[in-house]
Amino acid sequence: MRITLRQLQVFRAVCAQQSYSRAAEEMALTQPAVSLQIRQLEELVGQPLFDYVGKKLYRTEVAELLLQASEDIFQRLQSLDMQLSDLQGSLQGQLRLAVESSAKYLTPHLFAAFRQQHPEVSLHLTVANRGQIVKRLGDNRDDLVIMSLVPPDMALEFLPFLNYPIVAVAPPDHPLVRAARLSLRDLGAYPLLVREPGSGTRKACEEYFQQKRAHFPQVQECSSSEAQREAVVAGLGLALLPRHAVRSEVAEGSLVELAVEELPLFRSWCVVHPRGKRLTPVAEAFFAFIREERHLIGALAERFEQRR
Repeated sequence: MRITLRQLQVFRAVCAQQSYSRAAEEMALTQPAVSLQIRQLEELVGQPLFDYVGKKLYRTEVAELLLQASEDIFQRLQSLDMQLSDLQGSLQGQLRLAVESSAKYLTPHLFAAFRQQHPEVSLHLTVANRGQIVKRLGDNRDDLVIMSLVPPDMALEFLPFLNYPIVAVAPPDHPLVRAARLSLRDLGAYPLLVREPGSGTRKACEEYFQQKRAHFPQVQECSSSEAQREAVVAGLGLALLPRHAVRSEVAEGSLVELAVEELPLFRSWCVVHPRGKRLTPVAEAFFAFIREERHLIGALAERFEQRR
């Protein structure tokens, strides 16, 4: 097989964009040039790579296998590039990091501290909910991920590095704000605003509710923590959110943290990668930074909390 790297680059662009025309724009090519590269690639593998169903492009089984192989090839090339730069005395390259949405506020500050030690490293950051992060881990899409609630049924290496509290919040005119002491069960009489299925914070809270025998019959879903927070400010219900995500609103008075006996609920952020994965030099350096700079990370988290 005489597959070229250029053909694989075009193929990966079509897979990512799910469109020949958008892939052509991304790669500064004409659409016929993209079609030609894909056709030549199909001739080399002996099978079609894409199906059209209802004017939508879908990858075939062969395309899935080829995409997985191409990811491995380009990761190895990137790793080689980093190793060569490392031999020249400087760490260079890109860290492909996927983070659970609860960690998206802290992660840029964390990477900024890391880049003070390695100024020639860049970041490609993907933010997703827990369900999407788990799928990305299974597909080996990223160098590392940051998440809570690491799935026990997957072969993963993980390192917990920072606890974060989940608290209950309400608008300032809510009846529960005046209560000096509350239980989780007291919250069940009011609408609860939750994240979409797949959210790590939602999963952690649901497991905790079950453990504490707290029931919430009135539930409304929000697609992001920002939407969830704003819905509480608007008076649509209560919510359980990471404290750092609502610190500004609590400080300015548009939200109030409720005095619930069973809260905060503490969870840990972990840096994670598939077991046996060959880490790039940049990923190895970032993992080592997380492992060895606990004091720095703790101080960074405190400063971050004060700024929020």
